[in-house]
Amino acid sequence: MSAVPARALRIGFVHTAPALTPTFEDLLAEYTTPEPAEALHVADAWLLRTAMATGVDEGVHERVSRHVQHLADLGADAVLITCSSIGETIASAAEQVAIPVLRVDAAMAEQARDLAASGTHQRIAALATFESTLGPTQRLLETAAGAGIEVTAEVVAGAADAKASGDVAGHDAAIRAAAERVAATADVIVIAQASMAPAVADADLPVPALTSPRGGVQAVLAAARRAGAS
Repeated sequence: MSAVPARALRIGFVHTAPALTPTFEDLLAEYTTPEPAEALHVADAWLLRTAMATGVDEGVHERVSRHVQHLADLGADAVLITCSSIGETIASAAEQVAIPVLRVDAAMAEQARDLAASGTHQRIAALATFESTLGPTQRLLETAAGAGIEVTAEVVAGAADAKASGDVAGHDAAIRAAAERVAATADVIVIAQASMAPAVADADLPVPALTSPRGGVQAVLAAARRAGAS
């Protein structure tokens, strides 16, 4: 009797920036080949617009929960929330489904803690381009870091305006300049938004600059496999 082909692992993604879909599609393929895997995407720019305008309110929580439920209904084995600004919605969303729900920056926060704990300054410096990302990112890092490690967080001046006007080079240059500045007094830099990752991809910095997409995909795959094995 021939073996039954394995069902493709299905990973759900909730994005607030549709342009990030290929990034996560490519990373999923990188970490699952030759294992069969399927990406299920929901892209909802309203979530980020609302978080930036009024914060992560009840409406944002409810909408993320509906998206996660939809992905679970489609057969997702786990879901990754890819926007740091709405990362704190995972608790309410996870209550509605029987599959793992993760935030993209959780694995990055743990890595930053470990690097800072063994560093010279005992300091993590987080950079964002949106104010809406600062609070969730700083709270996540402070929880992960615990006592004895300082966490600083700042918005990169001008980066968001440059991106909005189509000046991607200016956006990236502003992020790199900020990273070079904070590197002088930090053991590790956290690039808070997945959309910022390309800006530091080839940057020559004296300390690590962590980005969230790769670690987030690795973490959600591990969670999906654990859930499938249980």
